[in-house]
Amino acid sequence: MIDHVGFEVSDLARSARFYDALLFALGARRMFESEHAVAYGINGPVLWIVVRGRAPGPGYGHVALQATGRAAVDAAYRAGLASGGSGDGPPGPRPQYGRGYYAAYLLDPDFLRVEVVSRR
Repeated sequence: MIDHVGFEVSDLARSARFYDALLFALGARRMFESEHAVAYGINGPVLWIVVRGRAPGPGYGHVALQATGRAAVDAAYRAGLASGGSGDGPPGPRPQYGRGYYAAYLLDPDFLRVEVVSRR
């Protein structure tokens, strides 16, 4: 149903460093790049980061990225923190979202909310 999702960011290079590290920890890679955008995926580009030139509005955006297990959630969270993101909820069980739901929340360099989740 969804072909791709895009986030507009204020500084493409800064955001690309964050998403490169975060998505590498989840097994994705950069599949497209230009001076205006980078895109990530496994079999094709599905998450696009596009330069906007100014910060997005407050509360703009939330994307949940699938991890292969709890260790991958933990690794992605650490990678995101180490590459310019900030924590918005440490890794842990989230039983309110279902049995086995384990997630962490980060804010990217433009304060867009990124969730990393495993349902195992």
